[in-house]
Amino acid sequence: MKTINYIKIFKTPFLVFLIMLTSACELEEVAPFLDKTVYENPQTAQASAKGIYAGLTSYNAKERGIFVINGFSGLFITGKNGQRISNPNNANLFSLNPNYDADSEAMWSGYYSVISRCNGAIQYTTIGQDPIFDNVAGHAYFLRAYSYFQLVRLWGDIPLWTELPSSTNLHKAKSSAKDIYSQIISDANEAANLMNNTLGEGYPMMFAANMLLAKVYMTLATNSSLHDGSKSESEYWQMAYDEAIKVKNSGNYSLHSNYQDLFTLSGENSSESIFEYQLSEQASNSQLGRNYTPWKYKVGMHFGWLSVHADVYDDHVSTYPTDPRIEGTYLHYYQRADNGADVKVYPSTGRNSFRASHPYLFKFAEKDKSHAAQYNSQNYIVYRYADLLLMLAEISNELNKDAEAMGYIEEVLGRVGLTPQIAYYGGQSSFRDAVMKEYRYELLGEGEDSHNNRRRGYTYFLNNIILPHNNNPNFSSQYDLTLNTDEARIMTLPVPLGEVSTNDLIDD
Repeated sequence: MKTINYIKIFKTPFLVFLIMLTSACELEEVAPFLDKTVYENPQTAQASAKGIYAGLTSYNAKERGIFVINGFSGLFITGKNGQRISNPNNANLFSLNPNYDADSEAMWSGYYSVISRCNGAIQYTTIGQDPIFDNVAGHAYFLRAYSYFQLVRLWGDIPLWTELPSSTNLHKAKSSAKDIYSQIISDANEAANLMNNTLGEGYPMMFAANMLLAKVYMTLATNSSLHDGSKSESEYWQMAYDEAIKVKNSGNYSLHSNYQDLFTLSGENSSESIFEYQLSEQASNSQLGRNYTPWKYKVGMHFGWLSVHADVYDDHVSTYPTDPRIEGTYLHYYQRADNGADVKVYPSTGRNSFRASHPYLFKFAEKDKSHAAQYNSQNYIVYRYADLLLMLAEISNELNKDAEAMGYIEEVLGRVGLTPQIAYYGGQSSFRDAVMKEYRYELLGEGEDSHNNRRRGYTYFLNNIILPHNNNPNFSSQYDLTLNTDEARIMTLPVPLGEVSTNDLIDD
């Protein structure tokens, strides 16, 4: 069991007060986040910055957000609200045909609440007065950039709040995705310049902002509609490289020795972690174990809501049959904790039931079978070094740095005793397709699938994700969802009904 400190469970009186007072959703925050006096003292300012991070670990922003991001990737199926999907809204989300969905509404609310907290810190913190104040502002800029990056990639045009709401400013029209990305770049650059330290154990350094910038520039590189007009695709790739290489050259990160260990208590805050949510059973801020652990895998209440499409699993096994990442990513067989009975999940039995048709996503499952509590303490990794290496491989390939690109792939695969598949040696286009799949093999379910599948555009998403699933020879209409192919439906989520009904400047 991990050692729990005040960062995780908020034992100090001020932090308890802080968390108790900041439970409002969206942009309606209360003191101390809107109390400028909090940001006049280094100690209270730093505590407030930790409170902003606490907003990211809320059930809405984190767990429901993870469910949405994974559901809208085209790679998963859910048993939420029934053994097979019985809720049509969930079915629509996972079939890439979304309309109103409670989880996406909650995610929207959760991230805008974080943005509001960031706006308070940015408005009231005096930069240049004290290194602690600079650091607090830097973390606020980073989290605002991160939150908007999460939102814009799923919804496109969204309201842009960079100020605190007032009696004369209660509604906000949508800003273009292009303007949102400009704000993200500005905020992330401010973060990289101002963050001069962590906020304590497990909190990110400035290099998380550099990694965020690299991801942004990679997104812009292949989407000309988001360019600022003065830069070419190759220039964006170079900007992505410049930011990503800063992270690598910092010398602060390295691959953890054991892949499967990354998703256990013993592997949290490892050398591989660049940005990681700090979660705790005592803080009651994580039900990941309960939500994603298969039925009776362990004692206590749990649901196993997220499974992987059969074709995704089959492709991984076909590409790397001996890959140890398979056992760390999927669960296709286990023994019940209550009676020891064998539970055979795909592909151990034929596709003759919903449960036997899809392996579970194992990464978020609670590994301690004796732990019966509703909440657990396993952290959630947002950015890690293996992702950075794959980013550098993709970027280097686009910049014709062939040897460098291959070196990054060899480093990632070397950790699990593998060598690059033959597709990596087939030229730039073949390498590109291979590394896009490698993201899936390495990072499946960790939050980037939906965005990686879309950032190269509709045609890529259609031909590499949707049609291979729909045309899978093992496809069964009884156990599989047919993924939608309508570009207008599959590339962005609709604005939540709650926002439409309360914001007079948004009508769709």
